[in-house]
Amino acid sequence: MIKHDGLSGLVCLIIFGFTLPGSQGQLVVSAVGPSRVDTTAGSNLTLVVSFSGAPDPAVTWFKGPLPVITWIIGSNSPPDVAPEYEEVLRLQPNGSLGFVHVPLNYGDDYSVEMTKSGLGTASVNFTLRVFESFQNVTVTVWPDLIIEGSEQFLLKYSMLRGVLEHQLWFFNGRLITPEDGSRYSVRPGSMAVREPHRNDTGRYTVSLSNPFSSVTLHQNVTILYGPDEPRIQINPLQDFYISGDSLTLSCQADGSPQPLVEWKFAGETLTDSHAGVLNLSRVLTSQGGVYTCELRNQMTGVRQLKSVELLIYERPSGSPQCSVLSNNNRSLRYECRWSGGTPPARLSFPDFGEGDTLENLTLTVNASGEMDGKTVTCQAQHPAGNNECNVTARSPQNFLPTVRTNVDPEGQIVVSIGCLSRAEPPAVVSWFHGGEPVSDGNLISDDTTRLDIRHYNVSVLLFQNYTCSCRNPLGGRSKMVHLQEPSISDFSLFPHKDGTIVTLTWEVPPTSIVTGFDIQMSGPRLVVADGTDRRAKGAVEEFRTILRKPGSARSADVFHLNPKSTYRFRVLPRALMAEGQPSKPDRAGPSAGLSGPAVAGIAAGIPCGILFLLLLCGLICSAIYWTKTKMRQTRYPVTTPQMQIPHNVLPGPPKSPPDYNRLRTTSSVLSVAPPSFVPPPPVRVATTV
Repeated sequence: MIKHDGLSGLVCLIIFGFTLPGSQGQLVVSAVGPSRVDTTAGSNLTLVVSFSGAPDPAVTWFKGPLPVITWIIGSNSPPDVAPEYEEVLRLQPNGSLGFVHVPLNYGDDYSVEMTKSGLGTASVNFTLRVFESFQNVTVTVWPDLIIEGSEQFLLKYSMLRGVLEHQLWFFNGRLITPEDGSRYSVRPGSMAVREPHRNDTGRYTVSLSNPFSSVTLHQNVTILYGPDEPRIQINPLQDFYISGDSLTLSCQADGSPQPLVEWKFAGETLTDSHAGVLNLSRVLTSQGGVYTCELRNQMTGVRQLKSVELLIYERPSGSPQCSVLSNNNRSLRYECRWSGGTPPARLSFPDFGEGDTLENLTLTVNASGEMDGKTVTCQAQHPAGNNECNVTARSPQNFLPTVRTNVDPEGQIVVSIGCLSRAEPPAVVSWFHGGEPVSDGNLISDDTTRLDIRHYNVSVLLFQNYTCSCRNPLGGRSKMVHLQEPSISDFSLFPHKDGTIVTLTWEVPPTSIVTGFDIQMSGPRLVVADGTDRRAKGAVEEFRTILRKPGSARSADVFHLNPKSTYRFRVLPRALMAEGQPSKPDRAGPSAGLSGPAVAGIAAGIPCGILFLLLLCGLICSAIYWTKTKMRQTRYPVTTPQMQIPHNVLPGPPKSPPDYNRLRTTSSVLSVAPPSFVPPPPVRVATTV
């Protein structure tokens, strides 16, 4: 028990009172207070004891096994103190041991023995611990560079002064205990971590304490490792790339610190990579090959390499092209082409089980009915993607010849007859006139699909029969063309909303010879902006030509019509000076505003309207007659005085009519008893003037 000098005297007096001579019995020594005493260096304290059963015993104090002070209580001689302890130890009159400015090294086990002749020996033990407060405590780690897989690393703490009672070690806030395994070795002043790995990177904490002081220190530890196995990512990831594509190569690996990355291609370092990312834009086939990623830990010098191969192809241009040609108009020659590309495309005709050549494929097949309409497929295989094309051989199909008429610079009528049949391979066209082949090559076009007939007189061209024959290896078709005089097959008139413009449209038969059209009109003159008119001489009812159109025209607009006037139009076809039959006339104007069905509807609607009016009048008359008959019926009682109804609203509440039942005449006066009168409810009557 720690006591200061003022208190120790008082305690000694109390103890001395209990130990006065005269007490007899067995000698007993006991500690006053705890037997384990903690104190700080430089403080004063007393290990207090008491005894009983014998007066003035001999006292000896031991520090550990060594005696440090002896004395006989009550003796006039001073206590005998070991020389090296004279400055610190003091023996109290009751045998208690005092310390003056106790040094740090005085912490030890102390015991006291008291002896009295004839009464034996008694003793008691004490433990004195002397502490210092912690000052300038630091934590260090060894070695400076800790590499994953090394033997161990050590955490040590040091202090300027201080006495430790407890030390606790923590990793990332978790207490390290013996259950954590043999990897952790805790000793006074240090902790060792054996075979460190990357998971040992973190914050280590040591907590130091004694009864009078405590301190907590932290140390961050980084375990160097890597680079691990590199990871290469390609975006977008494909088996191969086409010239012109863009892609990104990324190389990463775990390590501490983060490894440095370099890309190499064809023995050269690519300097345009950043943080392990290499961008390849619009690649060429020459950029295909092996790319190597090198990662290096700049602290440990460890290196890792990993390579990836890029395949860059050139796609053939366009798409495969299929065609079928005539071979002497007897057999079919199928062709398939897909040029360019790296590597070249491989072509085949699976339908025939032959082929498999590069870029160009040709195959000749005998023409037969089975080939007519059969679709043949050419398969094209290329690393950039498979493709195919189809071709179908067909015999000439039904067709309609076309006739076009022009006038050449010499004034001749040129009739062009065209025969074009849908066929694959294209059909060869032959021409016949009157059953004989046309031998004049100047009349037939280079592709043989057109026959040009020239003459000054249209009558020579009329009613001529020409035949065209279309043929390929799969068959043929023939058509005969009979030329006709100029004529109109269809004619229509479309007036505009304002009535000043009409649009005329017409068609001609397919084999009619026409070089131009006359737009004819009958009716009032056409008024133009300058006040003149376009009416030809003659009566208004006669048709006159107001416009001329070429043979290719199929419509015409007529302007400056009077919306209030009626006009008639027709189209006259011509072959130079020869006129054909004009179209059926059509009308425009107010008189043409109602169609035949509309007029018929109006005619039928007039009688119906008259009949409806008659029925309505009959119903009105019947209603009036019924009303008058109702008013003539006899009412009881009959009153002769006429009431004059004022023209304004009666003031005040309505009055009830008189009780006519009291005014009735007696039954002897009337032959028949009148019915009883029930007055109506009061009504306010008003008249509005």
